[in-house]
Amino acid sequence: MKSFSIEDINAIVQGEVIGETTNKIKGLEQIQKANENQATFIGNRKFAGLWATSKASLAIVNDNIDIDPGENRVFIKVKNADLAMAKLLETFTPKPPHFDTEIHPLATIDKSAKIGEGTKVGAGSYIGKDVVLGSNVIIYPNVTILDETTIGDHTVVWSGTVIRERSVIGSYCIFHNNVSIGADGFGYRPSDDGRGLVKIPHIGNVVIGNAVEIGANSCVDRGKFSSTIIGDGCKIDNLVQIAHNCVLGRSCIMAGSSGLAGSVTLGDGVIIGGSASIKDHTTIHSGATVGAGSGVMNDVAAGKTVLGYPAVDSREMLKQWVALRKLAR
Repeated sequence: MKSFSIEDINAIVQGEVIGETTNKIKGLEQIQKANENQATFIGNRKFAGLWATSKASLAIVNDNIDIDPGENRVFIKVKNADLAMAKLLETFTPKPPHFDTEIHPLATIDKSAKIGEGTKVGAGSYIGKDVVLGSNVIIYPNVTILDETTIGDHTVVWSGTVIRERSVIGSYCIFHNNVSIGADGFGYRPSDDGRGLVKIPHIGNVVIGNAVEIGANSCVDRGKFSSTIIGDGCKIDNLVQIAHNCVLGRSCIMAGSSGLAGSVTLGDGVIIGGSASIKDHTTIHSGATVGAGSGVMNDVAAGKTVLGYPAVDSREMLKQWVALRKLAR
């Protein structure tokens, strides 16, 4: 088990140490659950009152929160406790699952595939025709990567993921369990005789930039023509649907159970709240935010925050909610 002194911890987070403790730090925990050998975090004033009953010896605290650590306890004051927490969590992260061999004998790899130096492929994985895997890629057991797909260096693909043919994946990406990349888009039209539905073929692909992370059970569908595109640095939560021909700019965030219908465009830095849904052919411009559970029917201007179903300017929606509350009384 790793053990750190307060000096060791501060060397990582680079804050101001207040107080003293004789206890070593062996782990991280929520403020209510921490013991005397664990550190915790106070990044918001609403959690400051929990410190009095917490057993933690150390808290990483935002420097705008004015409380005292107490006897044999320490604060490290930092500008942003959440970012400091991220650094410490990285330090305490357990080792990933072990590979006895780089290419497991039970993996199936087409002879035309190109596998970069240091790349690992787990048991039961399938690597198709003309696939190119860069250097230091990690493919965990039971992953399927179909023909002509390219994956950049240092990308990690967890078990159950399926990456369909002709996908283009960047470097330093993370795909969690059971991600689907490049499935057919959802396209149907009534048949001429009116007695059924005609499937619309989707012949495009998916292009994903660098440092993209996609959560478990999320889907990114291929384009009808060209490509569905996920820009560099986008972070996609679990159970997210991104439909055919959507284009996401750089560093967009989509929270769990949100969804984009076909041909939606997100600018850079757009935030989509949990369970929000975006109508097809809609553009949400750079820096805009869509509140959780909202339904976006029209384009959203840059930097704007929208709420509600249908979504409108957040200030207008809050006024409507207040008015409805008054009516109920």
